[in-house]
Amino acid sequence: MTGGTQISDLTLTGSVIWTAGSDTESGTAVLKALGVIESRMDLVLTGGTHSEIRDASTGTALGQWILPGNSSGYLSPENCFTDPVWFFPALGSLTGGPSVVLLYVGQETRNGVTVQHIQSYSTASTQLPPPGPTVQQLSTVDFYLDSSTLLPSAVVFNSHPDTDASTNIPIEIDFSGYQTNGGLMVPQRIQRYLQGTLAVDISITGITVNSGLTMSQFAIN
Repeated sequence: MTGGTQISDLTLTGSVIWTAGSDTESGTAVLKALGVIESRMDLVLTGGTHSEIRDASTGTALGQWILPGNSSGYLSPENCFTDPVWFFPALGSLTGGPSVVLLYVGQETRNGVTVQHIQSYSTASTQLPPPGPTVQQLSTVDFYLDSSTLLPSAVVFNSHPDTDASTNIPIEIDFSGYQTNGGLMVPQRIQRYLQGTLAVDISITGITVNSGLTMSQFAIN
């Protein structure tokens, strides 16, 4: 996806349709990444701005959501083990790294397309209270690569209710319409599904790489 380009930071911009239950709003989307452990999504919608931030600069993975009117809250710890940069897999665990295990699951057919299924998880020694799920279970991410291009067509992982780490809520990110931009292969459409229902549908119109994003843009208050 990177064409050999070293990415220190990345910004994707575009239009978005956001759906929550019977409420559907449209607007603009800005997705930012700093390295592989910092990310920020800002959706400027008709009803206000929705933001989601992930930050691991302190050595502990943290997350925060911000709703219109500046009401905010924190992601529960069990929801901070999967890839922060969920919208650009080249900046995720698919590329490996310390404490990351990659497994080749095999060739499959998904949505009528032949894909290569790869799974990642972390072996980090983070201590979690028993008898809940392990770090491996909480950090597992499944990648589905188009067999003809080896570009990610889908990424699947679980989120969890704030008070129940053992209950899985499936999240699926679908990528399509890849185009070359400055040597990078960039998906022109990113769709995020919650329990099988499309929640965020982003059409990418712009990409900026290595613009000098700073940690202040990913600060969790």
